[in-house]
Amino acid sequence: MTDTSFSHAGGMSADEAKACCARTYQQDIVALILGDSYHPGGLALTRRLAQQLGIQPGHRVLDVASGPGTTAFLLASEFGAVVDGVDLGDRAVAMAGAKARDRGLAEQVRFHVGDAEKLPFEDATFDAVVSECAFCTFPDKPTAAAEMARVLKPGGKVGITDVALDQTRLAEELRSLAGWVACLADARPLDEYVAILAAAGLDTMHTESHDEGLATMIEQIDARLVAFKIAKLPAIEEIDFDLARRRTALAAQAVADGIAGYKLLVVAKR
Repeated sequence: MTDTSFSHAGGMSADEAKACCARTYQQDIVALILGDSYHPGGLALTRRLAQQLGIQPGHRVLDVASGPGTTAFLLASEFGAVVDGVDLGDRAVAMAGAKARDRGLAEQVRFHVGDAEKLPFEDATFDAVVSECAFCTFPDKPTAAAEMARVLKPGGKVGITDVALDQTRLAEELRSLAGWVACLADARPLDEYVAILAAAGLDTMHTESHDEGLATMIEQIDARLVAFKIAKLPAIEEIDFDLARRRTALAAQAVADGIAGYKLLVVAKR
């Protein structure tokens, strides 16, 4: 399957776009701006997702686009899961692996370099798969969904928290590559996510709206940008401050206008 809707992002190929996204999210400045959790709702929403999935001690769980490992560590330490994280960023994987060793969790949490559209695991390996604020960035969403279904055990569940939006009403500036990397420009309406997952053999069991989490995260990003600028933090010199604030304002308006929101989905493998 091929999903080419990302083509507005500067004419990049799928591989180029994924590599660009991976490089962006493993930069130190991104960690400073986004905080510990790279997604709206933070750890509270991760706990909610884990509860909805029914994760139990000993369950094998895959975290797709695991980033700094925050979700994986929570699932291991609070729910007793055995977690594999997969991410396209080699530096992010190395840093997350170092954290696992430092926390004494190296036997319970492992991280791997890998593509969500070509998961490096055998069929029917996991009891659950999670992906937070990442599915919307995958260029080929149908293939990513099929891969999640493939590695799930029969009856296993996928839990996703992600941006959902009405593409037809999105500001043109947020359709750029920068918007795509910021989890907006290739996000879809909730019903389209449901359809993509259903086509992969994953039936929706539960959905929730957490739009306030997205609004709060955008506010926090803007506040951090201003604080770092006032403090003359050297890292802020790496980004275009005025452009970044303009885009956070556009994103905030999109949420206020009901164009963008944040959703939780739980689907089960047939």
